[in-house]
Amino acid sequence: MPEVILPGASGRIEGRYSPGKRPNAPIALILHPHPKAAGHMNNPVAVTLYQLFQKRGFATLRYNSRGVGKSQGEFDSGIGELADAATALDWLQTNNPAASQTWVAGYQFGAYIGMQLLMRRPETDGFISVSPPSNMYDFSFLAPCPASGLFLHGTADTVVPPVEVERVVNKLRTQKGIVIDYELEEGASHFWQGHIDAVDRRVGAYLDKRLEEKPA
Repeated sequence: MPEVILPGASGRIEGRYSPGKRPNAPIALILHPHPKAAGHMNNPVAVTLYQLFQKRGFATLRYNSRGVGKSQGEFDSGIGELADAATALDWLQTNNPAASQTWVAGYQFGAYIGMQLLMRRPETDGFISVSPPSNMYDFSFLAPCPASGLFLHGTADTVVPPVEVERVVNKLRTQKGIVIDYELEEGASHFWQGHIDAVDRRVGAYLDKRLEEKPA
């Protein structure tokens, strides 16, 4: 899991990168929680997502957004963070020009940034959105959503009540051409303490299903 330094708009971006197992390996970008709430690329949920893709042979990158860890710059209320995500995906694509698929996965604030990135990159094949903060940010930009994906949430999430995510899911499910999976983990909070294994199990099963339907 070598450390990589990417050139970003605010200076260097610190990341961890696992190359794919073959030249046309699919690629996956992992986005971490809110920088102002101690979010970073080594968050347990972000690391779990990273390892899930890595184990399945993806060329996988997670990174610290601006102002976090060794990444330069300052928090930019989502605007600069989206630019960093685009830079990171550009880097992944440049280093894996023959990639068979492109995936974006994010947790909490990272899910919000990831879904915005998805809208700007129609080449994306799938997404994973864990505990998306749909009561804190406007997700109406997902019109239409360009890819199928999974929303994973906890029933005991008091930060983002499940009903808030269900509104987004129900709206997306009216759209033709994509399939939105929505899974609730009983007893899991917004921070997934004691339920990291559920993230591993549920996201892993979803990825295996998608990769069986369309091998990467």
